Amino acid sequence: MRIVIITGLSGSGKSTAVRALEDEGFFCLDNLPVSLVSTFIDLVEHSREDIKDVALVMDIRGRDFMKGYDEVFRNLTQTGHILKIFFFDASDEVLIRRFSETRRRHPALDGGTVPEGISFERDQLAGLRRIATAIIDTSEMNVHRLKEVVISSIKGSESALEMQVNLQSFGFRYGIPLESDLVMDVRFLPNPYFVPALRPFSGLEQEVRDYVLGQKETEVFLERFRGLLEHLLPGYRREGKSYLSVSIGCTGGRHRSVAIAEELYQYFKQRNVNIKITHRDIDKGLG
Repeated sequence: MRIVIITGLSGSGKSTAVRALEDEGFFCLDNLPVSLVSTFIDLVEHSREDIKDVALVMDIRGRDFMKGYDEVFRNLTQTGHILKIFFFDASDEVLIRRFSETRRRHPALDGGTVPEGISFERDQLAGLRRIATAIIDTSEMNVHRLKEVVISSIKGSESALEMQVNLQSFGFRYGIPLESDLVMDVRFLPNPYFVPALRPFSGLEQEVRDYVLGQKETEVFLERFRGLLEHLLPGYRREGKSYLSVSIGCTGGRHRSVAIAEELYQYFKQRNVNIKITHRDIDKGLG
């Protein structure tokens, strides 16, 4: 297995790092006693789950950690596991500010001040810092930048999981999808429902698509809406968003929204966007 040890100073971003690894498919466990690491790894190896990547948060909260990590880490590498140790750090000023903002007590020193706790923790973790695979200073990082650094450090030349765009058509008659990040109303377009020859069909049929897409106002709309999405998608990726749900709605979710969603799907799929499409209300009625 690939085993990542997340350690370092309290308040340096370890929790954010764990969430980033969970999004990448790692099995994560926080504050596991060092004496139980070998037992835990053995249980994972013999479980029915196909677990290949594990992340363990281990720090000064586990008092026995400082005494036993050398032997445990050595055993893990000797048994063939790939071990990486990521040490998270930040300046004293930043750590003090973060503790002040959260109003947390420093976990390293009972009864001491935050600066005293930071100083004590630095001293205790100095040896671990020296053997770390990577030292990540989060002093100047926001949450999104921290996640990006963690994932790139884990995967090296591999890229992080690409943001997935979930495109769906729906009918306003049945309510706006609750998971929507972006909602576009296309009820302003001419409605095939009022063309008797097209009414029985859906936006998946070529006749309906030709009718909807052949309108001049549809052409103008698609050009502008595609441009808007092309502008937004890189920004959402930079902010660390894993999923983006774009909902296209018409009256009944059968004609116009389906045709528009299909057109957008083909456009962005050809541009290597990780995109999926569903038609929520296509079989619920006409409109």
